[in-house]
Amino acid sequence: MTTTTPPAARPASPLRSKRDRISRAEAWRRRGPLLPALIFMVIVTQIPFLVTLYYSTQSWNLVRPGSRKFNGLGNYVEVFRDTQFWTVTLNTVLLIVGTVVLSVILGLILALLLDRKFLGRGVVRTLLITPFLVTPVAAALLWKTSLLSPTNGLLAWVLSPLGIHVDWLSEYPLASVVAELVWQWTPFMMLLILAGLQSMPRDVQEAARVDGATSVRLFRELTLPHLRRFIELGAVLGAIYLVNTFDAVYMMTSGGPGVASSNLPFYIYQRAFLGFDIGQAAAMGVVTVVGTIVVSTLAIRLIFKSFGAGEETA
Repeated sequence: MTTTTPPAARPASPLRSKRDRISRAEAWRRRGPLLPALIFMVIVTQIPFLVTLYYSTQSWNLVRPGSRKFNGLGNYVEVFRDTQFWTVTLNTVLLIVGTVVLSVILGLILALLLDRKFLGRGVVRTLLITPFLVTPVAAALLWKTSLLSPTNGLLAWVLSPLGIHVDWLSEYPLASVVAELVWQWTPFMMLLILAGLQSMPRDVQEAARVDGATSVRLFRELTLPHLRRFIELGAVLGAIYLVNTFDAVYMMTSGGPGVASSNLPFYIYQRAFLGFDIGQAAAMGVVTVVGTIVVSTLAIRLIFKSFGAGEETA
């Protein structure tokens, strides 16, 4: 007796409802206007980075015509063996940390003052924002010629009656650059922290004051924890931008004396356009970009966790 096996069941084709088709079309309509910006960003940022990756594998010095050849990872080995590269990296870290920490502290103090009501607060706020709106090159020239010049600078004129004569740009080059960057970045931190202060619920503060909390305790236990996310966000954004600082170093000290005030972008510029070593300059640029991406990614993840925890507690 023979038995017939039923034919194999064909897999049912997925059913697509009209609502799914509409939602996909709506999603593409929303993403469509972003495509030109995305394409522009890829052309401007990613393609040059790929070209830099290619150059970093080449032994290529413009002073020696015909010397261009494939070098593999040799340029990266030379970069990590370069003692000046590590000195410049340390300068970059000190410049970023010093600028961010000082600008956050000053921005916090100014934001606490501007959060109070007083006559002329709008004028004072506008004046304090002004340094952030000044072109970086103009700000660097202003500090170099009008403030820190040992002959006709404002600081030299103030300190000369006390018998203090200091050539700030020669004796303290890195500190001078940090001071100029702090002057320019403090308004940004102030605005960010001020926005955090104005988002605080006033009823909680009033209840704490009724319970007898002092101003110091109120700041330590309520204000500062609330501002933590805003301070972290400002620190990360400032650090990412300050990695690319070139104009202040170039205009004020030109990286000198020696490499005392040189940072990574300026050192890469020296290798590429003064030393004409395209291969090593490209390798340094790749190392800098990779290091910046790693650090900023970790910092941004911590900030997102902080914002998520704040929303859960709220």
